[in-house]
Amino acid sequence: MSTALFVSPHLDDVAFSCGGTLAALKAKGWTVALITVFTRSVPEPRGFALKCQTEKGLGPEVDYMALRREEDRAFAKRLGVDVLAWADLEEAPHRGYASAEALFQPPRADDAIQAEVARRLKPVLWELTPSRVFVPQALGGHVDHVQVVRAARGLGIPSHRVWYYRDTPYAVRQPGAKPDPALPREPRPLAVDITAHLTTKVEGCLCYGTQLGFQFGGAEGVGPMLEAFHHREAEAHGRSGAAEVFLGQQLPTASPR
Repeated sequence: MSTALFVSPHLDDVAFSCGGTLAALKAKGWTVALITVFTRSVPEPRGFALKCQTEKGLGPEVDYMALRREEDRAFAKRLGVDVLAWADLEEAPHRGYASAEALFQPPRADDAIQAEVARRLKPVLWELTPSRVFVPQALGGHVDHVQVVRAARGLGIPSHRVWYYRDTPYAVRQPGAKPDPALPREPRPLAVDITAHLTTKVEGCLCYGTQLGFQFGGAEGVGPMLEAFHHREAEAHGRSGAAEVFLGQQLPTASPR
């Protein structure tokens, strides 16, 4: 039985970016595992960290990350995730990034989280020995995504096993965004047909209710945005239907080895 490990910077990135491929592999009998890196609750958040939740209509008394972890549980249940893990590290607003603009700048010199990300991911890799590892491209340049992809590059995963997903909805809003320079120099685009799993992907994305207003303009915007985007992705790679596109060395198969 083959195992696919999906690495998510935040509690929603895999769902939004490559939930269709996760559903497709699960339907074909793969074991699917999901680990999210930045998931820690921080008591009494202040400043920009507090603003990140109050702007979503959540008061300061709410444990924002606990709420998001419950959303992640709901997603895992809906899509049949076999292994769900949280690395329990702090998001960027709790590590000194004090504005929305700062989130999309190069990592701070005093932000040593990359080594800790690698340390948290290593035992998961050792335990699961995945045939496929899905990692973000860091499109859009969010510092947490950048730190994850750079940490993953240093783990020694055989390059043919790693597929870099297009961070969504950054890929929708910034169609010209480039992957982080940490990616291999000559990966090729790999279009995975998710036509039969697009509805499941949308249903999974709807589990992350705290994020839908900010990312999609509300729950009603999720389906139309993702359906249009994934049909464009398929068309751009000479396919019909809907596709999720990765960078890697070979096309991930939809059946176990």
